[in-house]
Amino acid sequence: SEAGALFHHARTVCRRAERWVVALSEHEQVNEHVLVYLNRLSDYLFLAARIANKQAGVREQEWSGKAQ
Repeated sequence: SEAGALFHHARTVCRRAERWVVALSEHEQVNEHVLVYLNRLSDYLFLAARIANKQAGVREQEWSGKAQ
């Protein structure tokens, strides 16, 4: 769904920000709560995408944990 795609896009931006903060933390002191927040926000955005897709009737491929 369009909403699901937007949530997934926002999640990728959030994950990118998390990686940038990790890289920054190698040179500067970073409040650990920033990383926790970004990680939880990423989780939330993933769930929001799943919910949006379910409400739109879009079936998602389930992750099996095995390489296909």
